[in-house]
Amino acid sequence: MLEETNAVMHGHFLLTSGLHSPIYVEKFNVLQRPEYTEQLCKEIASRFINDNVELVVGPMTGGILLAYEVAKNLGTRFFFTERVNGKMTFKRGFAIKPGTRVLVVEDIVTTGGSVREVLDVVKGEGGVPVGVGLLVDRSGGKADFGVRTEPLLRLDVETYKPEECPMCKEGTPLTQRGRTGK
Repeated sequence: MLEETNAVMHGHFLLTSGLHSPIYVEKFNVLQRPEYTEQLCKEIASRFINDNVELVVGPMTGGILLAYEVAKNLGTRFFFTERVNGKMTFKRGFAIKPGTRVLVVEDIVTTGGSVREVLDVVKGEGGVPVGVGLLVDRSGGKADFGVRTEPLLRLDVETYKPEECPMCKEGTPLTQRGRTGK
């Protein structure tokens, strides 16, 4: 599905983490297709079906779609986190009852920073993380969250600090996200 929708792109990209990469995953190329999103989330949910998940949490934006659909498949509730003054938090009256078993769902992980922030929010509320479900793990499995992590696709993609980027040194211009060859 990721290939069919051109979600995996090749070029010279600036990632949200600030790193550069020759591969970018444009999640919305696949998530704009509800039938694909539903199938992908059914697969994520199936991997946690026996974990007694009581709540699914995802970070804004792509994580919201995935968390909703995974929660629907697990027959439970879902929440999402938002950034307030740069810090991940719950808003909108979301509160976790201490001891609640929580599955965190995210779209793309490169460094894992956002997932760690969501896990910290969940733990800070007394929730018990039971796992992390991912659409794509770009870290090649290097991102460790201290709980079972289930990516649908694992990519081992080189990333570079801008000052160390070989594509920058070659003078390759950055590719605009969402577009190939431009």
